[in-house]
Amino acid sequence: MSADDESFHPLGEEWEGELETMLDDTEYDSDLGMEMAKDAMRVTKGELSEAEFHEMYHDDVMEEFGEDNRPTEEAYEEMQAAEEGTVSRMLSKFEGDGEDSRRDAMKKMGAGAAAVGLGAWGTVDDGEPEAAVADTQQQVEEPDGTQWGMTIDLERCDGCLSCVTACQQENQTDQGVNWMYVLAFEDDTTEGGSPAPDVRGGMDGYNMLVRPCQHCTDAPCEKVCPTTARHTREKDGLVLTDYDVCIGCRYCQVACPYGVNYFQWDEPQEATEEEIADQMGVEPGEEGDHMMDERGRWVDSRAPRGVMSKCTMCPTRQDGLMGDDRIGTTACEEACPPDAIQFGDVNDERSDAHQHGEYPSKSRAIIDIVRNVPSPEAIDGILSEDDDLESAIEAFEDDEDDDLDRELVSIMKAIEIVSDREEPPEETNDTILEQEQTVLESVDALEEYVDLESEDVLAELQLGDGSEDDANLRLRQYAGVAGSSFKLLEDIGTNPNVTYIGQNPGPNAEQVDGPVAYDDIGQTDDRKEVLDEGTVGDAGVSL
Repeated sequence: MSADDESFHPLGEEWEGELETMLDDTEYDSDLGMEMAKDAMRVTKGELSEAEFHEMYHDDVMEEFGEDNRPTEEAYEEMQAAEEGTVSRMLSKFEGDGEDSRRDAMKKMGAGAAAVGLGAWGTVDDGEPEAAVADTQQQVEEPDGTQWGMTIDLERCDGCLSCVTACQQENQTDQGVNWMYVLAFEDDTTEGGSPAPDVRGGMDGYNMLVRPCQHCTDAPCEKVCPTTARHTREKDGLVLTDYDVCIGCRYCQVACPYGVNYFQWDEPQEATEEEIADQMGVEPGEEGDHMMDERGRWVDSRAPRGVMSKCTMCPTRQDGLMGDDRIGTTACEEACPPDAIQFGDVNDERSDAHQHGEYPSKSRAIIDIVRNVPSPEAIDGILSEDDDLESAIEAFEDDEDDDLDRELVSIMKAIEIVSDREEPPEETNDTILEQEQTVLESVDALEEYVDLESEDVLAELQLGDGSEDDANLRLRQYAGVAGSSFKLLEDIGTNPNVTYIGQNPGPNAEQVDGPVAYDDIGQTDDRKEVLDEGTVGDAGVSL
């Protein structure tokens, strides 16, 4: 987006124009949709309270749709109660939850300018933020409950588009309805598509961006939906669309900063819900049909004619309706050959998404070596008690089924040094800690025969004195130093639940042809003409 671009939308003026044209094709008020989207983003930025936003548009929404079931209604009702002099009584119920809960309630109500009003700055005479108020802005609430999300390692992405194909096949979406979108880009920091960091599994010469729905904790698309079709699922934070409730007004499409929404103009080209269920040998709505979530709401698979759709992060999987072995997985993650996509509960430190985001070098190393690590049983069968490192490696050279070399031992030992030996979660299919346990068990077995703690052996394994710092350095040498960690358009305040590792696209980033074209895999990139024209503010590339 250029400096003189007057658009409210992060994707720029041209994108905004495209959206307005799309709204003109519906039977609903285009101007109302554009203005609501603009102000919904003001809400996420903290420039407007939810209560004020609801009040601003309530009459217009009622006139246009005959109902106003936006989730901002609760904040509006609380504000009304406060104006009637009951603010103290209402806020008292938050006292037991601490000041953070009290302040959050006041923000939604739009009450108490001294605490959060006027953009939550609380300026003093010299124009500087008051210390007490400024400090509160840095407080972060403790995670509460499950929040599904992803860590996507762009330095491992090879642009194969396997995730795009897997998503399309599992959800039966039409060609061009790419809930998962992968693009290659260049900008003035990577002129000419200069090589990406040398990471195992990555694609040299390309900078990649993988763009599913961000499943924002504070989603502006939800704030503009008059029918509750677009909603955040309470139990796990997934932002979903109820196809039975959606009226196709497309307001969510305009309010989304990331451009992830699709409108189904015609009857889907793929199978109907009955046909999908029949293919799976179940009745529509039964377990396994990949359509209805555990609440009985149609929020998964492709959309019927006249409604909106987007990436769902596979709620029927997360509900166990496709089997317990798929809880904590997505189709795109399963299909990714270089394991660039790590899905999980971002509030759980044991999840794949958290582990890969916080310890990327260790996580990458585990992913790369786990298939080659000899089992404890193999180690017991090959080694003897008087082996040293050299003889142990030689013993494995004579074995046809298992291999062991210095580099593998070095990385296994480095992982063991930095590991907290944390148990993986039992309720979801998180694999990184499970794979780490596999490595640790083999290291423990190996150390029954070989001394891996002596100064000479540690030096031979390039592990210095065996400290965590030396082990982390060895892992970075092997698996690469993770580039920047970022979230797309984080400054807008939507609190996205997708974290990226790798090259952060700059304000001048442009899409270029990737290593694999959509046409090459039988997919359609219907949006490329639009994508080539705009960029994502100062936080990212055309989406």
